[in-house]
Amino acid sequence: MTVIVEETAATRTRDPQELLNAVAPHIAELTVNVFDSGMSLWDREVALLLRDHTMVRDMAERILGNAVMYTIGCIEHPEVHLGVGKLVDIGVHQLILDTPVWFGICRLYNGGAYKHHAPFIERRRDGLCLRTSEFLKSIGFAIDEELWAIDGADCSPCDNKVPDSH
Repeated sequence: MTVIVEETAATRTRDPQELLNAVAPHIAELTVNVFDSGMSLWDREVALLLRDHTMVRDMAERILGNAVMYTIGCIEHPEVHLGVGKLVDIGVHQLILDTPVWFGICRLYNGGAYKHHAPFIERRRDGLCLRTSEFLKSIGFAIDEELWAIDGADCSPCDNKVPDSH
């Protein structure tokens, strides 16, 4: 008897570290700067978070992982309104600020189209952050519940309503 198990988004867990490291072959700009350390992209972005923010490695990895989940969710589902809290947004900004990596993310996951970052001035307080965490779980991500709950209804001022912005 043969049993076939069908994998669906609901049963598979998507690994943000694998998703970020998969970007490496798609980086075309400033490759010496990005790859001179010999680190994986994951380790590079964690190291940059640790350089620029007061946190331990575990927290940097948690923030980065959830930022990758959010970024991929925004790219894959531009029709869904998503937003992050202040803490996860630190990781999103890290990805955007490392522009060769950001361009690689856009090449690989956004069909080469640049994903803009144009936040509103005021923070949102409508629970979007919590709805986003639920949506990310629904598309196969194992979110860090604690990181998303910290900000709860106090979301970032980001806007992904237009297809080329997060």
